[in-house]
Amino acid sequence: MAEAAWTQSARYPDPAIVALDPGFKRYHLALSAVERLWTGGRWGEGPVWIGDLRCLLWSDIPNNRVLKWEEETGAVSVWQRPSNNANGHTRDRQGRIVACEHYGRRVVRFEHDGSTTVLADSYGGKRLNSPNDVVVKSDGSVWFTDPPFGLYAFYEGMKAEPELPHTNVYRIDGASGEIALVADGIDHPNGLAFSPDEGVLYIVESRSDPRNILAFDVGPDGRTLRNRRTFIRCEPGETPDGFRVDTDGNLWCGWGMGEGRDGVRVFNAAGAPIGHIHLPERCANLCFGGRNRNRLLMTAAQSLFSLYVNAQGAPGG
Repeated sequence: MAEAAWTQSARYPDPAIVALDPGFKRYHLALSAVERLWTGGRWGEGPVWIGDLRCLLWSDIPNNRVLKWEEETGAVSVWQRPSNNANGHTRDRQGRIVACEHYGRRVVRFEHDGSTTVLADSYGGKRLNSPNDVVVKSDGSVWFTDPPFGLYAFYEGMKAEPELPHTNVYRIDGASGEIALVADGIDHPNGLAFSPDEGVLYIVESRSDPRNILAFDVGPDGRTLRNRRTFIRCEPGETPDGFRVDTDGNLWCGWGMGEGRDGVRVFNAAGAPIGHIHLPERCANLCFGGRNRNRLLMTAAQSLFSLYVNAQGAPGG
């Protein structure tokens, strides 16, 4: 379906929302439809919900800006430009925004007084590649992936040769600021999220063929990973990207690529596909927002979409 021809469904239930398993029906609100909230970007990514301001921030990476959508008015404005080709965003438990910058090749935190703190820009004396996605654990530690997507062309960053492997995931200690390598050997790690109890870390391996979503157990120290395994092995051509976990442990994954695949694929806590939300564009990332964290906000190729669901995002997403 061509993007220009897409219109919101006037029917309930919305035929764009498909149950792949009976277990999905409990999360589907029959009187809710997919809405396009805005269009006009080049590649939407990195959404983060700001509940105290009732707004969403998300990245338009090639346009070097972060946009803001206001839930009360529907207004969209530029929150940050230039953004150093920012990609992933999250908030820490003090409400500060943490961002991954492709162009800056760093992870930064925006303080309440408006200043910027650089959390990480190198490891072992070498520059990071282009930090992609980020999550903050309840202990204040910051976990992020570092593939070289921003180094491949003058489009989402600055073309350059990587100094570090394209396979690494790092942890920044919340107290000391020490940066540690927590996982390697992952072919272009991308989106990541913790299970609701923070006992498992899921990571998208975005250049394996086919792509995988990996799972690691978090060690008793809360700082290390062990027992790497393939949690979801995708079909050829399927492209998971960013994702979030709800309070029941389901994974809501940005998905593509191609007609019939673009949208959000939902997996239960056992890794079985249970639902799909069809969109007219590939969905890169998403988060839960709204007053009750039950509004799925989906950043797609050029547009921002939303859908109310009968699920709530887990803390830290």
